[in-house]
Amino acid sequence: MSNKSFRKIIGLHGSETRARNVLVVGLGRFGSSLAQTLVEMQFEVRAIDTDDDLVQKASSNLPDVLEGDATDAVLLKQVSAADFDVAVVAIGADLEASILTTAALKAAGVEVVWAKALSKEHADILRLVGATEVVLPERDMGERVAHMISGQMLNYFETDDGFRTAEVRAPASLVGKTLGEAAIRQTASVNVVAVKQGDGPFTFATASTRVAAEDLLVIAGDKADVERFARKK
Repeated sequence: MSNKSFRKIIGLHGSETRARNVLVVGLGRFGSSLAQTLVEMQFEVRAIDTDDDLVQKASSNLPDVLEGDATDAVLLKQVSAADFDVAVVAIGADLEASILTTAALKAAGVEVVWAKALSKEHADILRLVGATEVVLPERDMGERVAHMISGQMLNYFETDDGFRTAEVRAPASLVGKTLGEAAIRQTASVNVVAVKQGDGPFTFATASTRVAAEDLLVIAGDKADVERFARKK
């Protein structure tokens, strides 16, 4: 899952209110990892799956796990689905169950429903039936790995639609200059957020930060601008 996706799942979409309870439907690798992480972060989590084996396995790590069909309106009422700040449909390859569950959660009164999609077409349908947001974890990870394999970036994240954050080596054209002198925001339309010099930790970038050879820069900006900066020599 991308950083963008996880950050928004734990916050109510479009508001400053923070979610404190999350209903997770589907306990495959994606759903179980999400649910366990939320529990570790001290969120109230209730998880549901139709597969008894997955339910039993998850019970060792999650405090509130139920076997059931989340497309069933009666079950959703019994588990008080409408009282959850956020529901996440983490169902994998069963497209019908994914779509029907998303629709059922919206019909049950869940305000914010996130859903996992396997393809753009799947994502489009999920939005049509009411998904607040859709994540495509395989696509997001594929994009991230592709940029890292290219050698231009050491790390790469989508932080919002069209907005990216990346970790890159300082281009030679910046070495010896301060960030203020380089005027990167004006010339490259990206912001340098942090700098790692040598074996030291990352520190917040300032106009007086002087770039040295082999420094690592964390940059942020529109996708095209970030990718263009990463290609600089």
